[in-house]
Amino acid sequence: MALGAGALSDAELVAVHLGTGRQGEGVMALARSLLTEWGGVGGLARADVDELSRTPGVGPAKACRLVAAFALADRITPHEGAAVTTSADIATIAATRIGRARTERVLLVLLDGRNRVRRIETVASGGATSSLVPVREVLSIALRHDAVSVAVAHNHPGGGTEPSAEDVAVTRRLRLACGEVGLRFLDHVIVAGDRWCSVTASH
Repeated sequence: MALGAGALSDAELVAVHLGTGRQGEGVMALARSLLTEWGGVGGLARADVDELSRTPGVGPAKACRLVAAFALADRITPHEGAAVTTSADIATIAATRIGRARTERVLLVLLDGRNRVRRIETVASGGATSSLVPVREVLSIALRHDAVSVAVAHNHPGGGTEPSAEDVAVTRRLRLACGEVGLRFLDHVIVAGDRWCSVTASH
């Protein structure tokens, strides 16, 4: 670490968070094994605690440390302060954050009066096929952070971007609820990899 974290390899950084290896194998070997198993840092970052815990020598404590490290890094977003004026802008943010997640996640994008990103937060996560948008929590977070406008996005791990009946219904509820408390609702976007769909525009 004398030269800084930037000088470390991916395996060395993973090893720092693991702390120890497993029986008959040092921490560096375990780190390399995880990176190989998950196809590199990107794949490892999408793994959840349960999946990582099943790897021999990892367990819940190490899995939590790894997931927490990736979650913390995820909050340092290059999109903060960026202008959002179209559904495509929302989709770009969502694709970067959750587009390739293995489970459904709901992303909340808060904007200021100039339509610049004030905060991005994951507000819900579910299984491989469903994750409900928490309308009350969306409003609470938006008001707590003095947002002027909000947008939400969620991913479809299965690859399709066609909105479900529930997606359409929750979008209507969000628009109405935002209007009642003086927030402007921009859109609800579905992403799958780099593909996306605006629920508002499609219905």
